[in-house]
Amino acid sequence: MAHIQLKNITKKFGAHTALRNLDLDIADGEFFVLLGETGAGKTTTLRLIAGLEKPDEGQIFIDGADVADWSAAERDVALVLQQYSLYPRYTVRENLEFPLKPKIRRIEPAEIKTRVDRVAKTLRIEHLLDRKTDRLSGGEMQRVSIGRAIVRKPRVFLMDEPLSALDAKLREALRTELKNIQMTLGQTFLFVTHDQIEAMSMGDKVGVLNHGRLVQTGTPQEIYNNPRDTFVASFVGSPPMNLLDGKLVSGRAVMNPINFELPYAAAARNTDGRALTFGIRPEDVFLQAGAPVEARVHDVENHGVEKILTLRVGDATLRATVPAQTSVAIEDAVRFAWNENKVVLFDKSTGVSLRHSA
Repeated sequence: MAHIQLKNITKKFGAHTALRNLDLDIADGEFFVLLGETGAGKTTTLRLIAGLEKPDEGQIFIDGADVADWSAAERDVALVLQQYSLYPRYTVRENLEFPLKPKIRRIEPAEIKTRVDRVAKTLRIEHLLDRKTDRLSGGEMQRVSIGRAIVRKPRVFLMDEPLSALDAKLREALRTELKNIQMTLGQTFLFVTHDQIEAMSMGDKVGVLNHGRLVQTGTPQEIYNNPRDTFVASFVGSPPMNLLDGKLVSGRAVMNPINFELPYAAAARNTDGRALTFGIRPEDVFLQAGAPVEARVHDVENHGVEKILTLRVGDATLRATVPAQTSVAIEDAVRFAWNENKVVLFDKSTGVSLRHSA
C-alpha cells in the first residue's frame, strides 16, 4: 500500500502544457479516480507517477519519499493499460507467472504457484489457466492483464482506462469486480477514465481534470451534488445538469433571453440582479399541472425504468427525468417546476459556484 502526493506538478511537451500546477493527494488504500476528457492530462499523470516521464516542475512522493530520482522499477507500481499487455503464445498461467520469474525477485516456484492460483480464483479465471491468451475474449484478456498486475503485489495500481475497449455489459461487470478486488486487497488504486459513470460508481474519491488543471476533488456525492463550476456540473452526470442563464429578481429566477420564471427563495446575499447561471439536475425538474412554466416536449428517451424528456421553452432546452409510466409525446404541451432546494447558483462571468467562491 502507498500514499501518493503530487505537489505543484507541471509537465510540458514542446509548446503544449499537459499539466499545470497539479496538486494531488491519494490516501493509502484509497480507490481514486481521475476523470477528464481526452487530452485533459490523465495518462500523463499516470506516467509521471510510474516514473515513465519526469515533471518539468514539482515533486512526487510515495509514502513520503521524494521519488524524483527513482526508476520505474524502484517505484514498484503496476500499470494496467487499455491495450492488453499479454504474450499471445503463452498460456494464461505462463502470463501470470512471467512478472514473478525475473532473477532479481528470487521467488520460489511454490510461492509463484500459490500467488497465481490465488489471483486466478479472485478474478474467476481458474478454468482459463491452460488456455493460450490468443484464444481469449476481450473481457478474459483484460482479467488476465489485471491479474499480471495483482500477482506482483505492487505498492500502487495505476489503471489507464482499462475497461474502455469492452462492451457495455462487460464494463459494468468488471467495474464491480475491480472495486471488490481493491477492497479485498486494501491497496491504493489510481484509475483514470473519461467515463463519468465509471468514476461515480467506483471511486472513493474523484478528481476532475480540465486542460491539465485539477478543478475539483471530492467524493462522488460531493462532486455530483455540489459542483465547483459549470464545467464539472456539465461533465459529471448523465444526463448532465441543466444550466440556465438568468437573474434573481425578488425571489424569482428570471431566465434570459427567453424570460421564463421559476420560484427561488433561498437566494444568497447580494444576488438580486446579478448575472447568474442556474444549475438544476434533470431529476429535480418535474412535470405538474398548474406549474409555473409551459414547455413543448422536444424529445423523449425511454430508458426502461424512466424517461428523459427534452423540454423546449422558446429557443432554450432543458432535460427532465420522469417515471417510465408518464404518458407524453413529442410536441405535447406540458408544465414544469423545479426543486428549488436543489438549485446550484453559478456566477455567470466566472462559471464558479457561489458556494465555492464564498
